[in-house]
Amino acid sequence: MPDVVVIGCGISGAATAWELAKAGRSVTLVDQYGPASMASGWTLAGVRQSGRHPAELPLAMEAVKIWQGLDEALEASTGYTQKGNLRIGLTPEDLPALQVIAKEGQAAGLIIDVLSDAQAVRDIAPALSPAIAGATWCPTDGHADPDATVNAYVTAARRLGVETLFGEAVLSLETRNGRMCGVRTASRSIPAGGVVLATGIGGNDLLAPFDCALPVDVRNVTVVRTRPLPPLLSQVLSVASACNSDAACAGRQQLDGAFRFTSGIKVWDGLMREERGRPVIAPTVGSLLETLQSFGDVVPAVLEAEIDAYWCGLVDQTPDALPVLDHVPGVEGLVMARGFSGHGFCLGPLTGRIMAALVQGEVSAVDISVFAFSRFSAPAGLSSAPVTLHG
Repeated sequence: MPDVVVIGCGISGAATAWELAKAGRSVTLVDQYGPASMASGWTLAGVRQSGRHPAELPLAMEAVKIWQGLDEALEASTGYTQKGNLRIGLTPEDLPALQVIAKEGQAAGLIIDVLSDAQAVRDIAPALSPAIAGATWCPTDGHADPDATVNAYVTAARRLGVETLFGEAVLSLETRNGRMCGVRTASRSIPAGGVVLATGIGGNDLLAPFDCALPVDVRNVTVVRTRPLPPLLSQVLSVASACNSDAACAGRQQLDGAFRFTSGIKVWDGLMREERGRPVIAPTVGSLLETLQSFGDVVPAVLEAEIDAYWCGLVDQTPDALPVLDHVPGVEGLVMARGFSGHGFCLGPLTGRIMAALVQGEVSAVDISVFAFSRFSAPAGLSSAPVTLHG
């Protein structure tokens, strides 16, 4: 009988399982598909502090400290590299928004500046088009390999005795007298006094009996991966133009030379299928063309690359575009890490520490009060916040 069941094997769930095992807890990690099968595998995998909501920025900065020693801690390569992030402004009208991003970051102690002309940007990233207006530059941002990272966590967790159940969906949460006592899958009941929901877009079906669903609007993002090119770009790029929302995109060159780039946030039509035990969402022709053109406008060399793969990833967007990191109200022993709104990958190592602390009845080492579940039931309600940068 495990002490804790962690549901969801993206980066948040895998990191939580490992952190709990390090603390001496017995853990079962369950996923309907397998490691990094949804958001954590679909993501751009940016490890980004710049452009964060001010409430989330301290978490991102703390997470980057963990990333810097993560390969050694997990005894495996995550593909993490810290070569910076450029937030591109396409026109002069975009520059004031970049100034705001830089000032908010600087106020929190982040090293970030505004490059106010194309040449200053191209001095850092020569592969970029000269037809841009400027960018913010944060040298301590970076990126990682999403599949390698999640699998490194899983392997490290297994070394510490974590049991993994993949290809097995949790169908219900079991409680007794208002406290968690286990979970049920199609084939078994797993007793446990603690449960962590790290289920991304899923999970509200499990919460339905407790009348505490998380308000999420599921959106999608088109992702393209090319075949390898010679080294051209070491930074992560993102674009969000004030004058042209269709130009929104983000991307990077992987360590193997392949480019991986995405569209902006789009409406999802709800269609998803399974292939070889994995969920698959196909982009529309229009979205694919738009993504290719928008990123190609910024990095022209990409238009000469061969396409290796393309897909859509889903985004669990909350009304304020911030996650919930909290106990689930009214159910003792149940905690949640959901609603990351497309920018949870960077936070994953810290999210694991936070969830491990909460499910053990401890206080998080970082302030997470702004990420409480109760904010959605406040009388004043919440204003909607757009997701303008993901990864």
